[in-house]
Amino acid sequence: MNETPQEYIKRMLGNAEGLDPLKVEAGTAKKLERLVKAVPASKLRKRPAPGKWSVAEILAHLADTEIVVSFRMRLILAAPGTPIAAVDQDSWVTSGHYEKRYPRKSVEQFRVVREANLALLKSLTPQQWKHYGMHSERGQETIELIVRMYAGHDINHLQQIERILSAKEMYVEPLNPRP
Repeated sequence: MNETPQEYIKRMLGNAEGLDPLKVEAGTAKKLERLVKAVPASKLRKRPAPGKWSVAEILAHLADTEIVVSFRMRLILAAPGTPIAAVDQDSWVTSGHYEKRYPRKSVEQFRVVREANLALLKSLTPQQWKHYGMHSERGQETIELIVRMYAGHDINHLQQIERILSAKEMYVEPLNPRP
């Protein structure tokens, strides 16, 4: 999907509109566990279409982005106004070898880091929720905005996983013949 940073923000916030973002985030790991529980790893690794991420790659993405948001929030809390670098998520899929990661380990990594992040968020003062960083593509982002966007991000990927797993047919990468 090719969208501007502003379109991305609007889409993520729209996904979680009217919902308590902390409740959404607190329930995501369990939902992921339920979705993939009885699914063979081989099916989780199959891409639904050329150029589209597999469930395993989405799970690895969620695990890594939870580390990213953890770091960003801590930077912002320690030095409000700090610059926040953007991430090229597609290059992370390749450089991080997401296709080789164990899907259930990605869910576990996500769960552990998310629990730490939720504990941090529950400890914040009202003033700290207003602290912000300057994202290199999206501009000023407060802790509050980041939490709301990540709730929408969770919903986005949960829905994506549900769609992939409910599809009858899945794309299989062609084998690369050896020379």
